[in-house]
Amino acid sequence: MKLVSDPPIPKKIRKMQQRVRWQDPLIWERNIDQTRLEIEDGKRGDGEFSFLVVGDSGSGKHRGHNPQRQVAELMLPHHQDCGFLLHTGDVVYLVGSSEYYKPNFIQPYRELIVGGENPRQIAYDKMVFKLPILPVPGNHDYYELPVLLSLLSVSTWPLRYLLRSRLDIDVGFRGSGTGEAYAKAFLDYLKGLQLPGDLPRHLDKHYTAKTDTGRCLAYQPGNFTRLPNRYYTFRYSGIDFFALDSNTFNDPEPLPATREGESDRTILTQRRDALEREKMQMIETSAKLNPDNPDEAERLDDLHSNVSQIEEIIVDIDKQLTTDSQPAQTDTEQLNWLKQRLIASWKNPAVRGRVIYFHHPPYVTEATKWLQSQTLAIRSRLRNVLDAVAQEIGDINQGRPLVNLVLNGHAHCLEYMQTFDTGHGDANMHWIVCGGSGYSLRRQRQEGADLTEDGKLMARSHLFVGRNGHGSQKHRPYSCLRIDVTGDEQPKFIIRPLVAEWYQRHWHNYELPPLIIS
Repeated sequence: MKLVSDPPIPKKIRKMQQRVRWQDPLIWERNIDQTRLEIEDGKRGDGEFSFLVVGDSGSGKHRGHNPQRQVAELMLPHHQDCGFLLHTGDVVYLVGSSEYYKPNFIQPYRELIVGGENPRQIAYDKMVFKLPILPVPGNHDYYELPVLLSLLSVSTWPLRYLLRSRLDIDVGFRGSGTGEAYAKAFLDYLKGLQLPGDLPRHLDKHYTAKTDTGRCLAYQPGNFTRLPNRYYTFRYSGIDFFALDSNTFNDPEPLPATREGESDRTILTQRRDALEREKMQMIETSAKLNPDNPDEAERLDDLHSNVSQIEEIIVDIDKQLTTDSQPAQTDTEQLNWLKQRLIASWKNPAVRGRVIYFHHPPYVTEATKWLQSQTLAIRSRLRNVLDAVAQEIGDINQGRPLVNLVLNGHAHCLEYMQTFDTGHGDANMHWIVCGGSGYSLRRQRQEGADLTEDGKLMARSHLFVGRNGHGSQKHRPYSCLRIDVTGDEQPKFIIRPLVAEWYQRHWHNYELPPLIIS
């Protein structure tokens, strides 16, 4: 039984373009850049600033303790000092359903939302943020319910409720609508402006910021806090931020039509069948456990983590088997946009640094993600972009990395990695995975901290914070980041990991030593 299904890439792109009325004639007439925003908070000229980062946060209750809420409380003392909060995706589990925005996003982050003192009265599609929340979509924000499971959710509610009460799967009655709920929650949903005159009035009211790429959306904390598109860019105190939708360039390449390819297909199919059997056994086991018993509640948390982990692996295998019959679909328009904007950023003397953030990490040592086909596909396509940027700008960067910092989620951990001489434009860069802010945590792979390709050392993990230990000594360290940006022409990024650890049925909050990237 599949718990989730992932819509094809062309459908994701088409649906999202419809929602923002991509390149509508009225938008073209006004010379509006639909991939840019300006944060109008009166602070953009400051040389030093701070921001927060969370990711993979959108889980509901956890047997009487809510890690996402605990992480949100960790950030409370930092709200006044920080300009915004970046979210690396998977805002709401399990299938990005609108009915789960209230318990899985609005309730935990209520202090950041206008009217948050009464969170039950806030509609998910009417949120206005006091502190800018700037997300990118994760895979779960696009997921759908398989048709059979959707029907079962309605027709066998008592059975479904029993299973959900054991594992907290959070599937609800519907899926994401191919990102519909995410779009209504965060994007400027221009599709909803149907009456004559609505669209031009809206554009003239909210797309008033003037930039070197044309007019763009004015993001006004406490007043109007919508994003222009699923991928976008903004400049803050001389740092260019690029937010990407990696869900549309993560398809793996087809398996070769060779004897080796046929063998790989057979192995993948057999592994998928074995994983399905293992998953169903876990679900059956969960039905026998009592969530009111503390020991069995801990076991249920483990089963929940394992089931979701297996489901992710199955989705990755499905992608490989699907693309086996047709060429991989890739969002070349977005990748070309990133290339052109990075080139322009390097040629602009007003820009002193660059940060990219998106969901799927190109480099990671978390046990289930490090060798997934999606991980390798993302790495390859980002490399192609950076290689093209490096060729275009020549020696403008004077040996500096093309991007100061890359932030990702997807892997349920906190990890800091550094690439070496990869032979590509991603050499000597800094990569941080911030995906442990509320959902089930994962362990590091047993193979260690070094990643190689064809026997050559590509990257090394310098910090990994994830699930560790066993039995009564099991640690669940949930995390977020505060990042302070200092310096002048060559900025310094001070990464401050904030951790809320669930250990022996108690919370232990602490801050790890800062990581300094310059």
